[in-house]
Amino acid sequence: MSTSPLHGVRVLISGAGVAGPALACWLTRYGAETTVVEVAPAPRTSGFAVDFRGPTHLGVLARMGVLDELRGLQTRGGAMSFVDEHDREIFGLPAEFAGGDIEVHRRDLSRVLHEHSADRAEYLFGDTVTGLREQADGVRVDFARSASRTVDLVIGADGMHSTVRRLVFGPEARFVQHLGFYLAGWDLPDDQRLRATATARVYTEPGRMASVAADQRTPGRAGTQVVFAAPRLDYDWHDIDQQKKLVADACQGMGWHVPHLLATLREADELYFDSISRVTAPAWTSGRVALLGDAAWGVTLGGMGVGTGIVGAYVLAGELAAARGAHRTAFAAYERRMRGYAGRWQRGANPGQFLAPPTATRLRLRNTVLSSRLGRWALIASSNSLAKDAALPEYRF
Repeated sequence: MSTSPLHGVRVLISGAGVAGPALACWLTRYGAETTVVEVAPAPRTSGFAVDFRGPTHLGVLARMGVLDELRGLQTRGGAMSFVDEHDREIFGLPAEFAGGDIEVHRRDLSRVLHEHSADRAEYLFGDTVTGLREQADGVRVDFARSASRTVDLVIGADGMHSTVRRLVFGPEARFVQHLGFYLAGWDLPDDQRLRATATARVYTEPGRMASVAADQRTPGRAGTQVVFAAPRLDYDWHDIDQQKKLVADACQGMGWHVPHLLATLREADELYFDSISRVTAPAWTSGRVALLGDAAWGVTLGGMGVGTGIVGAYVLAGELAAARGAHRTAFAAYERRMRGYAGRWQRGANPGQFLAPPTATRLRLRNTVLSSRLGRWALIASSNSLAKDAALPEYRF
């Protein structure tokens, strides 16, 4: 690269999941002095498989130089078989529905993005932002552990429960809408009872769902997901034992393999647990601060949130470079380009309604519709169409 349009621009990114490291990859290429702060003590090793689909997602990954590497890390899964309590299939969905063109574990994606940016960006693991004050020369940032510093720009890529959004835009309750369901997932040993395969087997009762699938890259291991309907719950984000109890209580009395799955939950070292919610933020930028990814437009388990976060990182960094660090111009262009794209798949999405229909009538309707070839075709076609966007800008410097 012959020029560095962001040379000397100091950027702090909160969040080292996916969107944060993706943004760090681009900003450092453009010459920005980039720091990523992450509350976890190390890159995260948990989380579900995530997918990319369509020319927009794959085009950004190719430009980042990670597409071939991610192809080599594919889960080879994504197909789903919806079964009754005796493991008899009711209907199936092909890998292209849930797995897109490429499906990888979130932990592998995070690792790849971290590795592609760590030689140029500073990473502060085990720390978090505690205060943000905009000043004439930038933003004064306070941390829980590190010394305070002043940067030119702050980007909140710290998920649906974003600290940056809370500090700058207001309380979480203003932006995060609970959609009536909770999601949990953990790893477990595979055994003769489960006989897990790459195709996820999904069992549903009104308002409750459980699934299991083999981990294709770790023989003898499997992963399970649970979705259940519930009003907003009051619990400690850091208390895994409390979260395990909430899951066990919600799934008590379910049939199929659920009692066995819950028995493995007691021994699980890690648990993913969160509400299925939607983020609606009227503004993604304020002064020298911008939101990216789930912090701006997230829907838990929304299908294309990770891919949209990757695209958003590309656009945000590209607009900053095109404006040579003039954040007001860049932020306005970023919102203008991303609002429609992110909004198409986010609008009305509630995966809980599909995975765990809350009533017996809705459950029968889902099964009836998707047992037909036409119903499955319509579902897959609508999912794939949301990922396409022919107007992806080119940023060349």
